[in-house]
Amino acid sequence: MLKKIPHTYVIVFCIIIVAAILTWFIPGGEYERQTIKVNGIDREIIVNNSFQYVENAPQTWQIFSSLFSGFEKQAHIIIFILIIGGAFWIMNSTKAVDVGIAAFLKSTKKLERHKIINSIGVNNIIMIFIMIIFSVFGAVFGMSEETIAFVIIFVPLAISMGYDSIVGVCLCYLAAHVGFAGAVLNPFTIGIAQGISQIPLFSGIEYRFFCWIILTLTGITFVLLYARKIKKNPKKSPVYNEDEDWRKKHLESNEVIEYKKPVSGWISFGLSLLLLTVCSFLFPETTLKVGQSSSTLPVIPIITGIFLLTGFFSMRKSVHFFIINLLMYTMLFLIVGVMGYGWYVMEIATLFLVMGLLSGIAYGYGANEIVKNFNEGAKDILSAAIVVGLAGGIIVILNDGKIIDTILYNVSESMRNFGKVGSVSAMYVIQTMMNIIIPSGSAKAALTMPIMSQFSDLIGISRQATVMAFQFGDGFTNMITPTSGVLLGVLSMAKIPYGKWFKWVLPFMLILFIIGFLLLLPTVLMQLNGF
Repeated sequence: MLKKIPHTYVIVFCIIIVAAILTWFIPGGEYERQTIKVNGIDREIIVNNSFQYVENAPQTWQIFSSLFSGFEKQAHIIIFILIIGGAFWIMNSTKAVDVGIAAFLKSTKKLERHKIINSIGVNNIIMIFIMIIFSVFGAVFGMSEETIAFVIIFVPLAISMGYDSIVGVCLCYLAAHVGFAGAVLNPFTIGIAQGISQIPLFSGIEYRFFCWIILTLTGITFVLLYARKIKKNPKKSPVYNEDEDWRKKHLESNEVIEYKKPVSGWISFGLSLLLLTVCSFLFPETTLKVGQSSSTLPVIPIITGIFLLTGFFSMRKSVHFFIINLLMYTMLFLIVGVMGYGWYVMEIATLFLVMGLLSGIAYGYGANEIVKNFNEGAKDILSAAIVVGLAGGIIVILNDGKIIDTILYNVSESMRNFGKVGSVSAMYVIQTMMNIIIPSGSAKAALTMPIMSQFSDLIGISRQATVMAFQFGDGFTNMITPTSGVLLGVLSMAKIPYGKWFKWVLPFMLILFIIGFLLLLPTVLMQLNGF
């Protein structure tokens, strides 16, 4: 008889208890901090050689108060999840997503006529294409929290294609985080780490691009092999029972849906067009930034013009296709907002909220019905928001217990007698372990890079190699650490228990960890451009 896997709440609370116990045995310690400008932004970093032991701060009853503090710490992601859940529930209640998925799969069936495509597999081509796109998003602008919103789209798509919710999560979340780990131009990790290390911004891009290709191909291969196994026998999925709700919704989506073109749909189209027209006048040009390159274009006016055509023709077909059209433009504006205006979770949540409201108006919902659907969506996703808050409590305990700096100081001191290969490997391991307790890449860069970059000078390792060790160490464990609010939010949205995800993704993490080590060796054994 299989043992029942503990609920995610139980797992996270147990980790909080373990963290509190550690504060009784690990001495308290602190580094001095100073504020510097990194790429034009103020960052608080550690002052090198400033560590000192301080009075211990053992945590006891704080394991309970940390839950409250954790919710405060993660409030932005919690609110983001609730708004996303409510907005998508409004859209899903219109059956527009079901219609869109059915139409998409029907159109892909036509591709099976081509021998080359049929030999590769239409589903394989679809999955490869989606994963490459999200991997690029992760590598270029550090997509992470944004993937939470896409889970509600890709899990139903994966179920409709005969796979499971794990495949759906992999298409967006895992792909984006593989790209995040193999970052080429990610300003939140590479940009900050190189800025603090005082090396040219986004230098060494050639070798990073090679690493991104290797890691992305590894991720795609791993997911395709798993997907093929599930396609042959769906019951081999570790989340087969959990996916029952998704399968039930898929069967309901196969019911005949009446296409309609209500007046309310045209009203929503008019409101959307008016909003885009106003934005076109307010923002006639947008400067899109990719790494150190930038290009100024009339992006919003162009999008508005295209929306005028696609919105009109989709509305003539059915309100369902108009709502799908709204969803597509929401994704497009997400990319423009992040790359052109530095959007984060507040702006993105607002964008999806507007999408949900316009979808409800288009379908003919009254104000009360829109609110009712929003509340149902927020209620359905509430468990995901709670998990994120609980995970924040772990970080609160470690910070208040004053042991994070002590851990960092001791592990960095232990490397002093290693050779070049040994040192860069130790840095890699340290950054990997630190990511378990500090899942924020930008925060960890500010905490560790002042020490690691100075240490690399003493032992003759390129600072660029040190940044690579940080990059891999920060990226891989994001997909498995229970302290990551994004991971727990994604899993809760997909209804995948953390324990089952951990067991499934662990082999992939080991593969990535080994590949990361092999990719680090050339940075200290070969002459690479920018290293």
